[in-house]
Amino acid sequence: MIKRPFWEKRIHDAWREVPIAWLAGVRRSGKTTLAQSLGSANETLYVNCDLPITEDRVRDPQLFFKNCEKPIVVFDEIHQLSDPSRVLKIGADLFPNLKILATGSSTLAASRKFRDTLTGRKRVIHLLPVLWTELEAFSCKDISRRLFQGGLPPALLAGSKSSSFYREWLDSFFARDIQKLFLFRDVEKFNTLYEYLLRQSGGQFETAKVASELKISRLTVENHLKALEITQAVTRIRPFFGGGQKEIVKMPKIYGFDTGFITFVRGWDPLRPQDHGILWEHLVLEYLQAFLPDQAITYWRDKEGREIDFVLAQRRDHIDAVECKWNPSEFDPSALRVFRSYYPKGKNYIVCPLMDKSYMKRYGSLTVTICAPEEIK
Repeated sequence: MIKRPFWEKRIHDAWREVPIAWLAGVRRSGKTTLAQSLGSANETLYVNCDLPITEDRVRDPQLFFKNCEKPIVVFDEIHQLSDPSRVLKIGADLFPNLKILATGSSTLAASRKFRDTLTGRKRVIHLLPVLWTELEAFSCKDISRRLFQGGLPPALLAGSKSSSFYREWLDSFFARDIQKLFLFRDVEKFNTLYEYLLRQSGGQFETAKVASELKISRLTVENHLKALEITQAVTRIRPFFGGGQKEIVKMPKIYGFDTGFITFVRGWDPLRPQDHGILWEHLVLEYLQAFLPDQAITYWRDKEGREIDFVLAQRRDHIDAVECKWNPSEFDPSALRVFRSYYPKGKNYIVCPLMDKSYMKRYGSLTVTICAPEEIK
């Protein structure tokens, strides 16, 4: 079992504040393995909610928790229960010393089953694919392999990339998550949109344009995109604006959740040198989501096409700019110069797969930190 100490700490930190840690993440991201690593068999009661007998086992939640002799209870895939919020609420309210971990593929609010979103009783932890800082634990010394095969543990640990893994995942994702949670019926329309988004991952998204190209209604596109966001299969990055009259203010960018699926859908086999840049951008985004979970991540673009990959508004007048580069020598400072003419205060980062220490570099009046993702503060 590969330990993931960053995520274990996030769960234990949540328990210091509230009784319920909600571990959300896409299928095969390692939720079950992580849940089983939190304590010994003497400390943790593991409950598999996929099993039909579990429904009867927790029918009387008060009796169930009263007879629980272990300090940690894990409800894996809890959305499979008929009334999961009732089970969690009784556990949190009547047994406050108990530590509860619930896992699922989406947020609590995604399903009609959750009549109570457990406000004040839970902390949500979004489990992401294997991070840049976790590669050593997964014996991945080649970053290109992580970009090509993706960060779902079974895919990353495989000796080679198997197309059947990604196709099977996409099929089961609709059947086990989307259909059950949102009652969508047309698998073809859903998969058409999702694969379109993966092919365009990292690009700007316009509902009307996508609906026209795919011959799908705008309402369907919007509903399916919302479901993909809730289940964390895509991330919507909104534009940052405020100081310039020529800034993009409405059009978001959509990122797929994992580089392995992007290379699969795009048919990038093998990777070419020019493919690494956009895939590295996805890996940096995942790192920011993991280490800055409460930070709004945006991007900046003006009507001339100049763009900053990610923008972090630390304070009202302190705006950090993050540029992702596979090779820092390819950085063009022209967009950053325009951005800083609107927002002069803030740190400038060029984030690259740098194994050595970070360093500073000047581009005219601009000072930029060239670093690996973990140097972003």
